[in-house]
Amino acid sequence: MTLVQRYSRMVSDGRIVDDPAQARALARLDRLRAELEAPRRAPGILARLFSARPPPQEPGIYLHGGVGTGKSMLMDIFFEAVRMARKRRVHFHAFMQEMHDAVHAQRQSGARDALLPVIGRTARETRLLCLDEVQVTDIADAMIVGRLFEGFLDAGMTIVTTSNQRPGDLYRDGLNRKLFLPFIALIGDRLDVLHLDSDTDHRQQHLRGERRYFWPNDRAADEALDKIWNLLTGGISEQLLLRNKGRDILLPEFRNGVARADFSHLCGSALGPGDYLVIARSIRLLLLTGIPKFGDENRDSARRFVTLVDALYDSRVPLVASAAAAPEDLYPTGRGAFEFRRTASRLAEMQRSDWCGGARTRQPGA
Repeated sequence: MTLVQRYSRMVSDGRIVDDPAQARALARLDRLRAELEAPRRAPGILARLFSARPPPQEPGIYLHGGVGTGKSMLMDIFFEAVRMARKRRVHFHAFMQEMHDAVHAQRQSGARDALLPVIGRTARETRLLCLDEVQVTDIADAMIVGRLFEGFLDAGMTIVTTSNQRPGDLYRDGLNRKLFLPFIALIGDRLDVLHLDSDTDHRQQHLRGERRYFWPNDRAADEALDKIWNLLTGGISEQLLLRNKGRDILLPEFRNGVARADFSHLCGSALGPGDYLVIARSIRLLLLTGIPKFGDENRDSARRFVTLVDALYDSRVPLVASAAAAPEDLYPTGRGAFEFRRTASRLAEMQRSDWCGGARTRQPGA
């Protein structure tokens, strides 16, 4: 069964809405699937004698398009259909954090070029690497991602990525961006750049007509958030590990740009404004469960919640939440009640069906 046939079946089953742009992108992904599954011809004896590099691998794909156009879903369909060993699908931020940790370990062991053994090990373990949500916001990522990709491709790996940005817009206005430009050239030279030219935000279509804020915190609210989570992610989740200034930030459930966490996890621990900005820049929608009522007894967690809402609001990241009360009743009395009115107003605004994550605010270098 081809990927387009799988897609048509999903449309017929009512799981997704037909989008010609998605079908066109899947047709290209299907050609890559067929190439990957075809038997690989071993190089002749002369080629083995005179070439230090492995035989060239099929070109990968850089799939970019707007928020909610279904890029991650298409990658899922492709990844699950490819019949091959040594394949991996991972979120870009999580993968880069893994690479940084591996490079650090090599430096600690005294390696002269810490990237080379990391590239070699990754290439031995992975033939197809699918990286979701590529966005370069950190100078540390910007300085090594080019060498990583070049090394992977030279080792015969196939790379498929999704991104909200055209290659030329990656790391725009970032520090020392001129050092990053060879990576952009590498994408154009070694990957097929494919634009998912859909005008439809399927994520917002899924949310249109759905409530985004549920109270009180009861079984009905839990079931409502479960329904939205399953609608947006297919019920599949993975952990997403982010890092800010050496501190780990773990999102326990993540898929296709959608994160789900409990209030106590995000606002009951010592996270600060910078941490919440990292979260907001790394996700496309947040499901937050179990928001309590606030007062003097939990003023610190209320303050963190205010900071989290501000980060989501400024980054245009939709929030779906379950809470103990309506926004205006969350902080009825106490020393922070008056200041919380602005947050309550923002929570109410973010519930509107026309409030979405379309135009996202970014800081220079992000």
